[in-house]
Amino acid sequence: MEYNTQKTQLHMPEYGRIIQQLVERCKELPTKEERSEMAMAIIDFMGQRNPQLRDEENYKHKLWDHLFILAEYDLDVESPYPFPTREQLAEKPKRMEYPKLQGDFKFYGKSILQLIDKAIELEAGDEKEALIEVIANNMKKSYNVYNKEHVTDDVIFRHLKELSENRLDLTGIESLEKSKIYYTNNNSRNNKNSNSNNNNNNKNQTNKRRHNNNNHKNRK
Repeated sequence: MEYNTQKTQLHMPEYGRIIQQLVERCKELPTKEERSEMAMAIIDFMGQRNPQLRDEENYKHKLWDHLFILAEYDLDVESPYPFPTREQLAEKPKRMEYPKLQGDFKFYGKSILQLIDKAIELEAGDEKEALIEVIANNMKKSYNVYNKEHVTDDVIFRHLKELSENRLDLTGIESLEKSKIYYTNNNSRNNKNSNSNNNNNNKNQTNKRRHNNNNHKNRK
């Protein structure tokens, strides 16, 4: 069958006029079995003509979609994939969610976001409050390490509020130094230091007594 190449419409110019003509020929075959066999051959040819598509995910599925578009959504063949409708292909892609860790937030890391999500899920109470304060303290450490400068607590509170979409709020605390987690950690450290100092003093006193006893014996 001869084709007038001037009249053949190219629905997807990247595949060229030859493939478009093969698709038109496929549509005219009398049986579904013949059309399906030719469609498979066309798919293989399309893959050969556009090898770059093989690097894409589900490239075979895309080739069948393209075949259906080339056939103007009118092709009765056996396909391993459901053919899309005009409406589906006309749909605009969903708007991508803007990444939260940008600009002022990029150095906090995904682990902070995971902790924030966990804190949001918790019911109000001491556990939730403690976790929020832990998150804020870790955010402050990350900020100081990355920027090599001191950051005020109100900045951390603002960042936490933005990252949690206004669901976590520490503005009721004057500073992280007055949070429970800070006092717990510092009291623990102070107790350890105090115990360590007491032990050292006891050791020094014991050694001093031994030294005096030895001197007393030597004099005798």
